[in-house]
Amino acid sequence: MYKTIIFDVDGTLINTEEAVLGSLQKMLRTDYNKEVELSELSFVLGIPGSVSLPQLGIENIDKANERWNYFMKDFYPSIHVFDEINNLLDTLNNKGLIQGIVTSKTTEELNDDFVPFGLMKFLSYIVCADDTKKHKPNPEPILKFLEISKTEPASSIYIGDTIYDFECARDAGVDFGLALWGCKDHEQIPAKYKFEKPSDLLHILSLPFPS
Repeated sequence: MYKTIIFDVDGTLINTEEAVLGSLQKMLRTDYNKEVELSELSFVLGIPGSVSLPQLGIENIDKANERWNYFMKDFYPSIHVFDEINNLLDTLNNKGLIQGIVTSKTTEELNDDFVPFGLMKFLSYIVCADDTKKHKPNPEPILKFLEISKTEPASSIYIGDTIYDFECARDAGVDFGLALWGCKDHEQIPAKYKFEKPSDLLHILSLPFPS
């Protein structure tokens, strides 16, 4: 049985898709006079801005990231915790399982976009984009998590919503569960588990979901 549950953040614990893509679209329009459809920007979901922005032809990554985060504030009202997540994390915590996150957010972005939702009390170990030199889909972020938490790959599972998450877990030797509630192209992701809703994770742990 798994002893360590590692979560992605965007698209897994909280729904930030509208905020991430909308703010990027607004930044491109305002600062670079580029009109880009939201559907053409979806590739950025799940990877750091330092990886995605160069693919949009942007050279000054630090400035663009700063402006992207600035425009994110306009979209904060659209960000919300997915249904069942609070109860799921509480249940796992009560059963003594180790929980943490591996995210492509920087520490600053995590503090701005995620911490206000009050879920950090359940998460013992955190790996952000600025904690490693390489990023998803490279396995380094999960390997860093295993190192700091002193846990084994065989007893760990990573829950995420993108192909980048799957590849990161696979190459780190960790089982992967796909969060269908935040995933857009599950047919292309050969996950060991595909969860329709957060409480489905408890089924493989043989744990009841609180009523």
